[in-house]
Amino acid sequence: MKSHYNVVIIGSGMGGLVAANILAREGRSVCVLEKNNQYGGNLQTFVRERTIFDTGVHYLGGLSKGQNLYRYFEYLDILDGLHLKKLNEDGFDIITFDNDTVSYPHAQGYDNFIRQLTKQFPEEKKAIETYCNKLKEVCHKFPLYNLEEGKPYGNDAEIFQQSAKDYIERITTNKKLRAVLAGSNLLYAGDPDKTPLYVHALSINSYIESAYRCADGGSQITKLLLKRLKENGGEAYKHSEVVNMTCENKQLKSVQIKDGSVVTGDVFISNIEPKHTLKMIGEEHFRKSYTHRIQEMESTISAFSIHIVLKPKTFKYLNKNYYHFKDYQKVWEGHKYTEESWPETYMVSMGVRKNQGEWGEQLTAITYMNYDEVAAWEDTFNTVAHKNERGQDYEEFKKEKTEKLLDELEKKFPDLRNCIQSIYTSTPLSYRDYIGCNKGSMYGYVKDVNDPLKSFISPRTKISNLYFTGQSLNMHGILGVTISGVVTCSEILGGEYLINKIKGTPLKQNKETITA
Repeated sequence: MKSHYNVVIIGSGMGGLVAANILAREGRSVCVLEKNNQYGGNLQTFVRERTIFDTGVHYLGGLSKGQNLYRYFEYLDILDGLHLKKLNEDGFDIITFDNDTVSYPHAQGYDNFIRQLTKQFPEEKKAIETYCNKLKEVCHKFPLYNLEEGKPYGNDAEIFQQSAKDYIERITTNKKLRAVLAGSNLLYAGDPDKTPLYVHALSINSYIESAYRCADGGSQITKLLLKRLKENGGEAYKHSEVVNMTCENKQLKSVQIKDGSVVTGDVFISNIEPKHTLKMIGEEHFRKSYTHRIQEMESTISAFSIHIVLKPKTFKYLNKNYYHFKDYQKVWEGHKYTEESWPETYMVSMGVRKNQGEWGEQLTAITYMNYDEVAAWEDTFNTVAHKNERGQDYEEFKKEKTEKLLDELEKKFPDLRNCIQSIYTSTPLSYRDYIGCNKGSMYGYVKDVNDPLKSFISPRTKISNLYFTGQSLNMHGILGVTISGVVTCSEILGGEYLINKIKGTPLKQNKETITA
């Protein structure tokens, strides 16, 4: 590691790696510093009993040729060697409810989406068409979502004041259809009183356009980004936790790594939690109103996950995801659970191999969990690099929650327990320690339709050479954080210049990308 770089990036989540690649391609000397044993943030995977599990990226949207994420990945030159499995085109997401034997599909392609749902709601075709047109209309108002130069947060202030739940309720009186249209809202931790329509639209649209799983895990994206970074002269170092930042006269001078070494830079990009960034620099270097606003930002709810290694040839591979609710009338209320009612909703996804056969190897189930449930152990930290046992009480807590979640899963997937070889769990503390998000937050900060500017964070800060990137800056998800990297680099390189570079990348068909 050198002592000085043009650009120092703290954290190796997707946004940071995208920014690193863009700036390295533009001739900057770039260094990425990662505290953990593995790069990639939510792209991290882990292996149990030779079975690969994704930490956070269970499927991707917009990756068919010419679509938005495809174009960004094409520019980053990571399509070659990226192995994907396209999900079921007639139902990549399936919405289900207790006491209802019908499965309600979200299909790929807007015409197909309308066609498949109309089979279940023949009297509601107009409402479904209206809904689809609205999603496309909203997404069109975000330039970078469509690889166009412009304000990253959209050109129409009114779209920030439209509620997702209210809009869906306006287009149809059919309560079941309302629930189905909102049925994958665990993708963004939907809140009935706060979630704006644009969050729903940007989250859902790209999956309707196309939906894929990463064969053998999302960490392949990280590996390809790191490979391209190094080819362009950039550097990345893990086990390099930044513990202090030196600021003088409103300019960052250096960062100190846990081992005592110091790295100086011309530009610094923080891809870690903004609250933590301000504390490391020293809040006295920012306006009190700014630091207060950042520290008071509400983080989205966290999650509890079980990762199941399946016995060989016992559970067939499902080329789709399931979003299940106990009650369709409470599709927006899953995060408002009680101890007795938990879990009120869950999402089930399966990992896929490059040469996937009939039988599944693993299954992951995710449900909401408030950080308060694990607050008793918040002073412990446990990663591959830093082991810290949390004690028997914690193990008993996880076991109890696992059994309750399995009880619910077996209502949908009878005899699941007999297919289980082993189970591993993740709690809000796991997400906090491995991803570095505040209180294990799933998706950064809450976007509130009642106060749109409250959660707005500019990539620029009042420190002239410090920038933010990542899910707290823009939208979450692989597409969202990819765009956040572009937003940050646009401030450094110029928006028009950069987007023209991205759009100027010639499209090419990658024969290795997609498996049927």
